[in-house]
Amino acid sequence: MLKKTKLRYNEYYDMQEAFDSLYAASKNGNNFYKLLEIIGSEGNIRLAYRNLKKNNGSATAGTDGKTIDDIKNLSDYEVINTVRFMLADYKPSSVRRVLIPKPGSDKKRPLGIPCIWDRLVQQCILQVLEPICEPKFHNHSYGFRPNRGADHAVSRAVSMVNVARHYYCVDIDIQGFFDNVDHGKLLKQIWTLGIRDKRLICIISKILKSEIEGEGIPTKGTPQGGIISPLLSLIVLNELDWWVSNQWETFKPQRMKSKGWLSYARKYTNLKDGYIVRYADDFKIMCRTYDDAQRWYHATVDFLKTRLRLDISPEKSKVVNMRKNSSNFLGFKIKVLPKGNTRYGFIAKTDMSEKAIKKAKTNLKAKIINIRKHPSHMAVENYNSAVRGIQNYYCIATNIYNNLTDVNYALLPTIRIRLRDVGKTVPFRETDIEFQQKATGIRDETKIVKIGSETLLPITGVHHKSPMNFSQDVTSYTAEGRKKIHHNLETVSKTQFEALAKGRDPNETIEFNDNRISAFVVQQGNCYITGRKLNVQDMRCFRKKPLSKGGTDKHDNIAFVEGRVFKLIFCNTVNEAKSMLNELKLDDVRKNRLNRIRQNYGYQTI
Repeated sequence: MLKKTKLRYNEYYDMQEAFDSLYAASKNGNNFYKLLEIIGSEGNIRLAYRNLKKNNGSATAGTDGKTIDDIKNLSDYEVINTVRFMLADYKPSSVRRVLIPKPGSDKKRPLGIPCIWDRLVQQCILQVLEPICEPKFHNHSYGFRPNRGADHAVSRAVSMVNVARHYYCVDIDIQGFFDNVDHGKLLKQIWTLGIRDKRLICIISKILKSEIEGEGIPTKGTPQGGIISPLLSLIVLNELDWWVSNQWETFKPQRMKSKGWLSYARKYTNLKDGYIVRYADDFKIMCRTYDDAQRWYHATVDFLKTRLRLDISPEKSKVVNMRKNSSNFLGFKIKVLPKGNTRYGFIAKTDMSEKAIKKAKTNLKAKIINIRKHPSHMAVENYNSAVRGIQNYYCIATNIYNNLTDVNYALLPTIRIRLRDVGKTVPFRETDIEFQQKATGIRDETKIVKIGSETLLPITGVHHKSPMNFSQDVTSYTAEGRKKIHHNLETVSKTQFEALAKGRDPNETIEFNDNRISAFVVQQGNCYITGRKLNVQDMRCFRKKPLSKGGTDKHDNIAFVEGRVFKLIFCNTVNEAKSMLNELKLDDVRKNRLNRIRQNYGYQTI
């Protein structure tokens, strides 16, 4: 069962029903004309703020020097009106250009960072476009889509080898994809998807042509770093997905029978047997024969050039016989090997790619050196976090233990030399139980490095998982699809969310009003003091510690209580407060919680 922390965000602002309706209409083939009204609705803007502030990049400033902190202290009214004003006559600010190094290369990747208000507008647009585009996208496109990930793409490629016996693949690398997207072609593709709101298309056109600081107005490309750019890139390559799919996977002749068509087509037609698996701009076409793979290669190169106006990188694009050579995909290396002693049975073996292994070694060595320079809890946690990230991403590789053993051997001299003065080694069996649960398959006598009271995770302590294909009925835009993502969705009811929305304080900041919903969900609709279920008609919301005494608008400083408890907290008369307390019959833990809040507001404890 998948777990998604953001799954109910749409319900927080009563947008789930609207998104579900857009999804169903799009699946039915409808066109959409008045989307700007939904994009500029109060609920959608509030939801956009919530999603944007959860994005790590929200703390990065654009050309105006502003971040999410410059928005969170504004009221709901100010934020909503600002976004609506921008949508009425959209004029994007210039985009900040940042160059980041490409892994394993001397080249740098250009990022375009829009101003924070432009990012908020883009988030509003993204939330409405996503449910419209989702049913139009191909089943085996996995990048930048909700609920899907790289593990699903790798699993699909492996399944094509193990089950369908497709041992040849067409590897094509699109040269500078994000920098070479044709704006005119993209806008036509958006129109073809059924998005017919010309005002919205005009805004998207302006986003594409946002001035880049120091470079001018771009004539092509989607800025990497923009909120809406990943979705636009999916729209561009969606045409490629269906072009490939309609030539074999979804091709349906007029007199096709339910069974035997594919076998007949392989023998008696000139159709090319091939299945596409794509993650963002990285894709493979899996084929049964070398001839089919060659035909797919040349046809795809021609399609990209003539239809999408994109060039390929000749040195990185090729046809691979995976029984003889390996093929890289999303940091994994896929090779087809004989299965057991059988002559014709083959199976896919997956490893970390050479580039991924080299990157892991370099990254972890740098973090070990940092521990030597600054032997602190944060330095150790940074190392452990990097180890967990590598293990979690590559745990689906069949040969992951041997790959990480290779990384471990490369790190041993660095650990031994760099950490000998600041750390010590202990047997794995002597570490605490909680730590042992994080590391799988480590022998009791294995030496583990400790820096003070902090323990370094062993890189080889990985738990292998079999890659699972994506279940196509999983979606965030149907009731049944959401149940497959998370079964426990009724902790807080729709009625309670509606009451929370109506109870927003217009005099408070948008940050407080947004986080009060989080606080209510954390309390699971119960009173913070008594623990009893709250009546939405009789509940009060307040800060546990006031702003004047160092309190914040974070959700952990916000509480919901019953009306009578609220009166008790702010009761000046001690005798009256004691009388009210006796009626509640609280235990010592809840009494202490109550008194802490009274002390925060300067009232006498009871």
